[in-house]
Amino acid sequence: MRRTELLAAVAALVAGALVRPADAVPSAPGVFVHPGVTVSKGQLDFTRSRVDAGAQPWKGAFDQMMASKYADLNRAPRPRAVVECGSYSNPNLGCTDEREDAIAAYTQALAWYVTRDERHARKAIELMDAWSAVIRDHTNSNAPLQTGWAGSSWPKAAEIIKHTYPGTWANSGRFATMLRTVYLPEVINGSNSNGNWELSMMEAAVGISVFLEDKASYDKAMGKFRTRTAAYVYLASDGDLPKTVPSQNLDTREKIVRYWQGQSTFVDGLSQETCRDFTHTGYGLSALSHVAETSRIQGQDLYGTEVGERLRHGLGFHAKYQLGTAAPGWLCGGSLKRGLGPVSEVGHNALANRLGHAMTNTETLTLRGRPAGSNNLFVAWETLTHGDNPA
Repeated sequence: MRRTELLAAVAALVAGALVRPADAVPSAPGVFVHPGVTVSKGQLDFTRSRVDAGAQPWKGAFDQMMASKYADLNRAPRPRAVVECGSYSNPNLGCTDEREDAIAAYTQALAWYVTRDERHARKAIELMDAWSAVIRDHTNSNAPLQTGWAGSSWPKAAEIIKHTYPGTWANSGRFATMLRTVYLPEVINGSNSNGNWELSMMEAAVGISVFLEDKASYDKAMGKFRTRTAAYVYLASDGDLPKTVPSQNLDTREKIVRYWQGQSTFVDGLSQETCRDFTHTGYGLSALSHVAETSRIQGQDLYGTEVGERLRHGLGFHAKYQLGTAAPGWLCGGSLKRGLGPVSEVGHNALANRLGHAMTNTETLTLRGRPAGSNNLFVAWETLTHGDNPA
């Protein structure tokens, strides 16, 4: 080997040694783990054992879920061939029905796993089959977001049923085709709207890719997720201005400040939508945590990377103000629209319980909100599945 080649090889080895494996760009696992979308078999087993033992907060969270409309064994699915959703779901032609049937399928799948009552597994299958037989498209301005929300819940339900229920699901192939042809194309290319859109869309794309065992789509979605996460929650290490998504052409300070809802002072944990309202910010933080959790289950723990840092600071920053701290004048003009939603359990469990980060405000908010219910869009029952769950 010539000297120049040797030096190049050594330099490459040194450079590689300086990159922590956890910071590498996520790539699809060699073999997908199932069930593996947001919740793993180990987590489900822990949940079931705690509920069976009557332990809190899991038993209370389970009772809350079972008392909800989503666990009703008499629920009748309401599928549509075309779901039309305008801005803020106006018009709402199947939007609520689709989202809630998807949450119901996931709820019934969880109920099956905990109780082993096959009626719940069959109800989950009935809901999934009804939609896979009918739906063909999403239309109008909110179509990408609607597809992301419903498309986040469907694979969570399907993973549990396909990989834990010993009974038959004859139409599982048709359901997979629905995800591949109706949902994935709508979300996989992302969005240049507010960041919660693309994060929810990537949550759906990642979950669908796991169910389909589609490595190319998984990698594409994870790449977009990493770029959007960096542009959604600010860290001081980003510099004077937040990072941006290249395709949005936010190439001046004025454009960036306008996109950040007029906010011109940037601190750790501030979100691109903080000054819009905490509700939409909560959607983004929730989707961020769900993708990180799925990635961890699939073998690459993003919580130890900047993704985890952004989630930790994002949750802590918003929890502080959600708990009642008055907004200073530099933050959103001193006026905040609170309403973060039930979005902190997954991130708190991963970052505080598993990794040992002190997250006082997030912990206080999480405990105060237990048992966390559903936001009726794409978040459901996370005290049950992730509250203090060591698996």
